[in-house]
Amino acid sequence: MRITPASELKTRIAKLQNEMVIHSLKAVLMVQNADLFYFTGAIQQGALYVPAEGEALYLVRKDYARARMESGLKEIIPFKSPRDIPGVLAGFGYAMPETVGMELDVIPVAVMQRFQAGLGGCAVFDATPLIRNVRAVKSAYEINIMKDAALILDKVCKRVPDVLCEGLTDLELAAELEFVARKAGHQGLVRMRGFNNEIFFGHTFSGTDSAVPTYSDTPLGGVGLNPSFPQGASYKKIHRNEPITVDFVGVFDGYIVDQTRMFSIGELPEKLMKAYVDMVVIQEHAKQAAKPGVAWGDLYDECLAMACDMGYGDNFMGSKGAQVSFVGHGVGVELDEYPFIARGLNDQKLKENMTFAFEPKAVFPGLGAVGIENTFRVGENGLKHLTFSNQELIVL
Repeated sequence: MRITPASELKTRIAKLQNEMVIHSLKAVLMVQNADLFYFTGAIQQGALYVPAEGEALYLVRKDYARARMESGLKEIIPFKSPRDIPGVLAGFGYAMPETVGMELDVIPVAVMQRFQAGLGGCAVFDATPLIRNVRAVKSAYEINIMKDAALILDKVCKRVPDVLCEGLTDLELAAELEFVARKAGHQGLVRMRGFNNEIFFGHTFSGTDSAVPTYSDTPLGGVGLNPSFPQGASYKKIHRNEPITVDFVGVFDGYIVDQTRMFSIGELPEKLMKAYVDMVVIQEHAKQAAKPGVAWGDLYDECLAMACDMGYGDNFMGSKGAQVSFVGHGVGVELDEYPFIARGLNDQKLKENMTFAFEPKAVFPGLGAVGIENTFRVGENGLKHLTFSNQELIVL
């Protein structure tokens, strides 16, 4: 079991406290699992209280013994109710805060109100942008774990030619690949922050199913198995001369990478082959253009313009009427972290060691979808690969 080093946690909390001073927040209180893992190294039930100055306090309801074992924080305190907070703060010499930041993008209102009452009814502000800014820039420790996650995805891709055949269903192919990933240490759960965003390992589908849109904020959707989870693999059988998409999320020791590779049994129609090559061209442009200081929205605008110039105005990042307004998304502890390579975010700048998945894709209703996706870190002179599997469209 990998335990997050105490030095790593200390650095993260110090960065958050710097953000708090800039935004005049006296304290931040976190309860969401991904944030707890990032700042405490554990996901035991409770809350993390971070004052603008001083030690952070990890208040744990269940299980305290595991929190002591898993978290490298100095102060881990048994905790029953938000009503206990005033006494805990007094015990550490902390005054009750005048303002507190909470994760208002994800915390239920009822939970927020209980903690607000426990903090004496202080003013509550949204600390989410501060938290996400800190999490966006990865340490060497985090990047090395993400490289381990990329090893899982390479094993998945190398397995495809061994099991892919005509008549196999998309679901059967997905199950074979998920088995490989689990044996390699994939933790199974893919965390997403966005409300009602869900995904299971990723999307594995073929032919026309790959061009079927759905509710999720993704360029590809798929039919899925039933309306309760209408995305991803279905019972459709795989045929010759159609695109087969393996859009897989690798997760290892809490960290995520995202990768898409394309396969087919027999040659694809020329329209799809050309579109695949063009999507790779757009990726290669981004690899050179995405440097520290470049605006997230500017990079998106450039890539969209390239796609439109190539003739994919109605097909880029979804079918017409179902297109998404991004071409890349941050990855780390969650699949939808900062930065977003998306429309309108022209005042947000890339920083060195931000990590994101870049996924130019072209979708043709009734025919299928093609594209490429890799996870990168922002280097001094452009993007550096974290995922590394063979990028060729593999024709069997």
